[in-house]
Amino acid sequence: MTRKNVWSLLGMVILGVAISWYSLRNVKISSLMTDIATLNWWWLLVALGCIGLYFGLEAVVVQKFVRHRYRHYSFKSALRVPLAEQLFNGITPFSSGGQPAQIFVMAQSGIDAGRASSVALMKFVVFQAMVVLNFLFAMLIGFHYLAEKLSYLSLYVFFGFFIHFAVIVGLLLVMYWYNFTKKAVKVVLVPVSWFMKADRFQQLEDNISEKIDSFYEESVRMTKDWRMLLEVCIITFLQLLFYYLIPYFIMRAMGYDNVNIVMVTSLNVLIFLVTSLFPIPGGAGGAEFGFTALFAKFIPSHSKLILAMLIWRIFTYYLGLFLGMIAMAVRPEKAEEIIPDATDSEKR
Repeated sequence: MTRKNVWSLLGMVILGVAISWYSLRNVKISSLMTDIATLNWWWLLVALGCIGLYFGLEAVVVQKFVRHRYRHYSFKSALRVPLAEQLFNGITPFSSGGQPAQIFVMAQSGIDAGRASSVALMKFVVFQAMVVLNFLFAMLIGFHYLAEKLSYLSLYVFFGFFIHFAVIVGLLLVMYWYNFTKKAVKVVLVPVSWFMKADRFQQLEDNISEKIDSFYEESVRMTKDWRMLLEVCIITFLQLLFYYLIPYFIMRAMGYDNVNIVMVTSLNVLIFLVTSLFPIPGGAGGAEFGFTALFAKFIPSHSKLILAMLIWRIFTYYLGLFLGMIAMAVRPEKAEEIIPDATDSEKR
């Protein structure tokens, strides 16, 4: 990690402490201690297991994308990818550092940088597609509650969905309408050239063009393997499902045994979309606000609501930062590239 990254990490920890302190300002310490003492720790372990499965299943996806070109790429090496992604997503605005971090970690394991970039992009496409699919299910189940009880959040939810959907459309255009996309990108970049020097703009344009070419070539090859793509989609769907289930198990740990698992899970999908709108790393502030606003009806006790929110943030955000730092410190294992022989090339 660079010095800038370290300062960003420290800044996010300090900001998290400040937000937690602000959230606890109207909570009696005695009530909070009582709530902690009465927690069902078994349900908390289930919630912790869900976030573990979230990381683990993403590592399986990385392995599936890499294994046809590299042998000896272990689960340990693959697990470093989502953990590094969590760390750098959590300390950069709009989660912009996650993609470069994944490519860097894969490159450390001997994966060609171009191949690693393509894998990260394909993984991102599948992830975004499953986010949109989950959102459509959540809208059918939970939007009436959102519109009725928290109408002011409806606009944020739709805007979050629009951003994720636009990203999917843009990536699909690259995959299936390559020539049009190349021309469209050139047109979109014209206004950017007005504010940049010619050499820097040319460098930017070449870089974007190279990424589009790399992604297109890899996507064409990967989409031919429909079985693998279907497996990756199912695994990613399950990965997100485990993440979305975490608030439900936290509520069970609080003693709320009659909560509707489908409704709670659906509302967490909507929180995910709202959080993505906030430019602050980790959606700090927006995530806490969204959780307390959406789940206040299910957790009527204010002290338990704040405690549930803090546990949720520790599991879904701060744990990722901590594990990401460990992953970056772990010595990478080298994978071995599979070189196709002449016979294989002729068959293809």
